[in-house]
Amino acid sequence: MLLFISKRVGIGLGLIFVVLTLIFLAIHAVPGDPAAVLASGGSSGTASPEAVEHMREVLGLNQPLSTQYLDYLRGFVTGNLGTSFRDGQPVLATILGRLPNTLELVLIACVLGSLVGVGFGALAGRFGGWIDSFVSGYSSLAISIPIYVLGTVFILIFALNLGWLPAGGYVSWQEDPIGHLRMLILPSIALSIGLSGVAARMARASVIETNRMDWVRTAKSWGLDSARVFRRHVLRNSLTPVITAIGLEVGIMLGATVLAERIFNYPGLSALLIDAVLNRDYPVVQGIVILISVLFISINIVVDLVYRVLDPRVK
Repeated sequence: MLLFISKRVGIGLGLIFVVLTLIFLAIHAVPGDPAAVLASGGSSGTASPEAVEHMREVLGLNQPLSTQYLDYLRGFVTGNLGTSFRDGQPVLATILGRLPNTLELVLIACVLGSLVGVGFGALAGRFGGWIDSFVSGYSSLAISIPIYVLGTVFILIFALNLGWLPAGGYVSWQEDPIGHLRMLILPSIALSIGLSGVAARMARASVIETNRMDWVRTAKSWGLDSARVFRRHVLRNSLTPVITAIGLEVGIMLGATVLAERIFNYPGLSALLIDAVLNRDYPVVQGIVILISVLFISINIVVDLVYRVLDPRVK
């Protein structure tokens, strides 16, 4: 088990290094000079050459590319992701101020989507019939409807017409716990719909395939209770591919929060990313992309470990 974990962590560290390098190259390949933009107060081309050169020196852009790359890697290892061009605040502190909001939204959406999807898929795979038809139709709709459509429909129905829930916004847990939870309901459900559709489809197919195995038929032929056989033998062995799919979808969900946070005016990490892109705040953009990439890789490592626990035959 220790060797399995070491290999997965080693692969994850290698992927993080590749991602860091690609992000560095992509940022430096973007057209335009951030020093000229900052020196001109946002209007590129109006600053004097002396002001632009001074700004390049302040930002460290006058250093050789190799030196900038090594400083960039050293900053990542030490937790120093640079300083925001816009407000002069440390990038890591700015990101960490928004990260809990996004993680809370993604975690709730992941739990809701996984429970609904696996539950629906397991029922469809076990009983078939009209339940199977219903789940198949639901999963197709859940996967195909974009989140911005779902979010808009939810706001129109539950916020504007019925008035049951707020249309968006944010209030801290310490200030108003009930209001905090009410404002999370619509965005978390909208974000979880797509995941539930993928999980339901995967769980259904996996349960049907596992039900056809010889050892399942043998267990039933011994007179064991069908519900017990399903819980202890079919469902557990059906979860391994579902866990893999959910892990990938959670990583994708980190990117999908861009639309969800915009639609519901939720102050998360993705909203900060959009603002940073619009303001050409490259250190913040770079820091957010790095953090999301590290989270995505870490989630996949955890999924591999869970996969190993569910199925000890995996090596």
